[in-house]
Amino acid sequence: MASRMPGDVRFSGLRAALRHPKTAAIAAGAGVLALMGAAFAMGGVWAQHRQPGNSVVARWTSELEGQRTALTGARRQLDAQIAALATRVGRMQAQMMRLDALGRQLTELARLDRGEFDFETPPAIGGPEVPAAGSGPAVPALQDLLDSVGAAIDDRQRQLLALQSLILTRELARQIVPGGRPVEAGYLSSTYGQRPDPFHGQNAFHSGVDFAGAPGTKVLAVADGIVSQTGRDGGYGQIVEITHGNGYVTRYAHNASVLVATGQTIRRGEPVALMGSSGRATGTHLHFEVLRDGRPVNPLTFVRR
Repeated sequence: MASRMPGDVRFSGLRAALRHPKTAAIAAGAGVLALMGAAFAMGGVWAQHRQPGNSVVARWTSELEGQRTALTGARRQLDAQIAALATRVGRMQAQMMRLDALGRQLTELARLDRGEFDFETPPAIGGPEVPAAGSGPAVPALQDLLDSVGAAIDDRQRQLLALQSLILTRELARQIVPGGRPVEAGYLSSTYGQRPDPFHGQNAFHSGVDFAGAPGTKVLAVADGIVSQTGRDGGYGQIVEITHGNGYVTRYAHNASVLVATGQTIRRGEPVALMGSSGRATGTHLHFEVLRDGRPVNPLTFVRR
């Protein structure tokens, strides 16, 4: 009996199956189940390879959400800072308005030229354009506002300092220039210039003015200064001499007593002596002189100020 090849065995089995339909159906069902199992296995393998991609997407989504939250917080913080800065700028502008009002008032009180000190218009500025170096990003409108307010405040500060210096200089000059009556009470009894001498009647030059009053009437300094001489001085009797500056000197003569000492600082209106009749005098009065650069000038020019 001849031997069979393996192919012959397979074909003979197929032929036998086809001769019996029930057996063929069972074989077909088994084939379908095998195909489904293979597909399920392949799907599991594909799912295993797909899981890492889902994890990356989820991680990116989480990171983006965190960055969005951080950006929202940063935006809120920046808005709060800008609001606070705007409030500060508003306060600076209000303060500048008060400084402007004060500057205008001082200018009017000092009777200065409004063109010299102008607190109503922005300061004039200029210069060549220079490229900005090293400047960081900024909100343009807010930065411009800050620069404008800062420049205005600097200008007001310079003007107020100059105005203060000018007012102080004027006040100092006013305080050291003789002005006002040199006695607390009394009346003008003799004027400056040529007059008959009260003792011999001949014409003589009177280098001051006389104020008659009651004995002990207070004699007052007519300007700020330093006492440069006190004591008895010939026909002047008890004298007080005050040096004021700018070449001004005042003399108070014929006093009953002196209330100040040499070298003492005196303010305008302070009592320096008590009225009397010491020296060459016919009665109680004050002889008052004003000297400018060593020469006598008419005291009435200063008394009437």
